[in-house]
Amino acid sequence: MTRWRWAGTRASGLRLRLVLAFALLGVTTTAVVASVSYVQARTVILQLAQDAEVASLTDQIAKLYPVVNLPPTQEDLDLMAQRLSDRDGYAVVRYRDLRGQGAQVRAPLTPEVQAAVADGRIAWQRVSRDGVPTLLIGTQLRIERPDGSSVPSGLEVYSVRSLASEQRSIDQLATYAWLTGGLSLILAVLLALLAARGVLRPVRELGQAARRLGEGDLSTRLTVRGVDELADVARTFNDTAGRLERQVGELRRMEADARRFVADVSHELRTPLAAMTAVTDVLDEEADRLPGDAGRAARLVSQETQSLTQLVNDLIEVSRFDSGTARLALDDIDVAAAVTATLRVRGWAERVRTELPPGVVARLDPRRLDVIVANLVGNAFRHGAEPVSVRLSAEEDWITIEVSDHGPGLDQQVLPHVFDRFYKADTARTRSEGSGLGLAIAWENARLHRRAGQSGRLVAGNAPTGGAVFTLRLPRRASDTADEAGVR
Repeated sequence: MTRWRWAGTRASGLRLRLVLAFALLGVTTTAVVASVSYVQARTVILQLAQDAEVASLTDQIAKLYPVVNLPPTQEDLDLMAQRLSDRDGYAVVRYRDLRGQGAQVRAPLTPEVQAAVADGRIAWQRVSRDGVPTLLIGTQLRIERPDGSSVPSGLEVYSVRSLASEQRSIDQLATYAWLTGGLSLILAVLLALLAARGVLRPVRELGQAARRLGEGDLSTRLTVRGVDELADVARTFNDTAGRLERQVGELRRMEADARRFVADVSHELRTPLAAMTAVTDVLDEEADRLPGDAGRAARLVSQETQSLTQLVNDLIEVSRFDSGTARLALDDIDVAAAVTATLRVRGWAERVRTELPPGVVARLDPRRLDVIVANLVGNAFRHGAEPVSVRLSAEEDWITIEVSDHGPGLDQQVLPHVFDRFYKADTARTRSEGSGLGLAIAWENARLHRRAGQSGRLVAGNAPTGGAVFTLRLPRRASDTADEAGVR
């Protein structure tokens, strides 16, 4: 469930990044285009309005010629201002300190425009009056001489024109630009979602296929669509999965052959070993009466035959674990009594310190418990140092058996491999005996005991005061359902 949630989070993150990228691109493009278009359109609209007003003012001024006698009176200036005013604006006519105006409001004559008009130039400026954009145009009338030349008359004419209609057009243009931007953003998001769907679908399929492949489904393959880079990834995945399936199949075949070989050889050796054991029993009885080297040879043959028999039995037990045929024979047992019996049968009862509280009853496989305890205590004697201790503790649902020694302990490099098959910690111990299968078999036997989906555990470690510590944790009521004990 966690992996699916993580995969969904990753897909959502990629989708979000794609949508944001498309949206940012759309907004940026729209903003740039709309801004440039707005500025250009605004400039064109205002320029056209300005040119039209200048031309209109020029035409109206031409109708005033011939210019009135200079200097004009106030009545002359008021009459000229009224003639130059209309519904779209009004005029202001100045002559030195006299001023005639075609409206009751004060005209927004700026110093810049007045200075330019005083120099005899036509000037204009856009100003704002009470929040309304206004165009101010100014010029100075000239007097024509008989020789065709003209001189400034000192009579200044200003036209004040409202640009409200042009501003409304510009505002409308800005509104259209914003609407276009919004529609472009929506379109960009839709395109991003479509692109994300097209990209994320094969990515999601690839992730799901990789998970199935990692979980062991080696037949997983992807459907190749198109000829783009994602299709190349799908083809590469299929090729890799195919090669992996062939290689794993070959390894499984070789592993099955090796297991079958070990199981067959082990079973085939049992018959001659049984005969050899019978012979070595006779040799053991006669060894003390045989002379020197013959007696030592007889005892050596007997000892090695017993070791070989134990190795064959261990191999047969391991083959059962590997094939999944190992089963539990559960029974209600007194754990303290079972551990004591294990120590007594092997002659260790006097050598081992025990803390075994009575009355701890558990439903376990007594034979496998005996194998586990015997392997742990024997390992402590062989590779550790006395005294060896065995402690039993119980909880409501679990029991714990702890076997410790007072030897040098386990090296940190040895701990990860202590339960590996045929592993011997020669570099960490002063002596190394046995087949190297005892702890592996104990680990498998512990794992066979299960309860509510949890299996028994056998853990190796070191005590704070020195020495190795093996902790066995088993359920008090193991399940009757046999579970396969696969290879680690």
